Amino acid sequence: MALNHPYNTRPLRTETAAGAGAQLVLLASLGLAIDLGPAGWLAGLAFAAATWAVLTRALARSWLASFGAANRVTLARATLVGGVTALVADSFASPPPVTVLVALTAVALILDAVDGQVARRTGTSSSLGARFDMEVDAVLILVLSVYVATSLGPWVLMIGAMRYVFVAAARVLPWLNGQLPPSTARKTVAALQGVLLLVIGAGVLPRTPAFGAALLALALLSWSFARDIRWLWRTRHRRAG
Repeated sequence: MALNHPYNTRPLRTETAAGAGAQLVLLASLGLAIDLGPAGWLAGLAFAAATWAVLTRALARSWLASFGAANRVTLARATLVGGVTALVADSFASPPPVTVLVALTAVALILDAVDGQVARRTGTSSSLGARFDMEVDAVLILVLSVYVATSLGPWVLMIGAMRYVFVAAARVLPWLNGQLPPSTARKTVAALQGVLLLVIGAGVLPRTPAFGAALLALALLSWSFARDIRWLWRTRHRRAG
């Protein structure tokens, strides 16, 4: 006999569907404004589908009563990141509209500072919201590193790939899955990645300073990951006990 449960995921599914719809509207707008090519459409649609599927599944497992204002801000930011993804994918076929790319990225970075404040002020902080925010950040950094790598070299991809290498390593080394303590330094380094890559991608720096800025971003990120890995290693036995 089926058991009835009061938990209803329909409102949450509506939120994710609205996010997917907003992504399609943005892609259509880019298509009309800059004649977005097939690669851009394919990348943008793939991003929208993946975001909708992963977020819908995560919400079904989270048992959240409502989506929350902070998650709506993060979803709006994810929509912008989908637009950036489409532009970067299209840049391999034709020169990208740098102004549009910079504008979408800049707004996404600004909203990154907004969703956390909204969560704290509305009392809607959640582990899912924090993870959603982090994953959107990671995709944006990866996409920007791909774009910058076309001018500075493939080594820049290490900036975007580092988060995913860490996740892959955690599957083999379970102690890397430990809960890290809050860190202002970690948050600052993460925010700087987007800012530095945006400045480089905007083309406002000559090649040598741009190379130096990318190298600084990689060095700071490497230091931050090394610092966290060292803490996880030193506390692995304590957490296991």
